[in-house]
Amino acid sequence: MTVARFWREIPQRYNLVGTKCETCGAVFFPPRTLCPHCRRDGKIVPCKFSGKGKVMTYSVIHSASDQYFDLKPYVLAIIELEEGTRVTSHVICEPDDVYIGMPVKSVFRVLDCDGPDGVIHYGTKFTSDV
Repeated sequence: MTVARFWREIPQRYNLVGTKCETCGAVFFPPRTLCPHCRRDGKIVPCKFSGKGKVMTYSVIHSASDQYFDLKPYVLAIIELEEGTRVTSHVICEPDDVYIGMPVKSVFRVLDCDGPDGVIHYGTKFTSDV
C-alpha cells in the first residue's frame, strides 16, 4: 500500500467520519468503539458528518511553531457540528472576522508538507459558511 493510499483510508482525517450510538443517539469524533453512556448495551455504527457547524469558541494564534509560521496569525476553534459533536480545527478566515456562533463548513486543504519536495498532508479545515 502506498503512503498516499494509507492516509486516504483514514476516514476521520479526510471524510469527517466518526461514530454514533444507535441506542442513545450520541455522536463521537474521533470515533469510539464503546458508548460511555450505554456501555455494552450501545450499538456503535460509523457516522459521516455533514461538515456544517458553528464556532463555539476560538483562539487567534500569533506565535506559532516553525511548521505553522507562514500561517500566523491564524484561528484555531472548537466547532460544534450539526450532529452535536465538537471538533478542534483551523478556521480559514481573517482573525478579525471570526466570532462565536459563526456558521462554518468543512473544506479539504493542505495541512502540512515535508519540505518543498516532500509528502503533502491533506485534511479537514473549516471556512465561513456565509
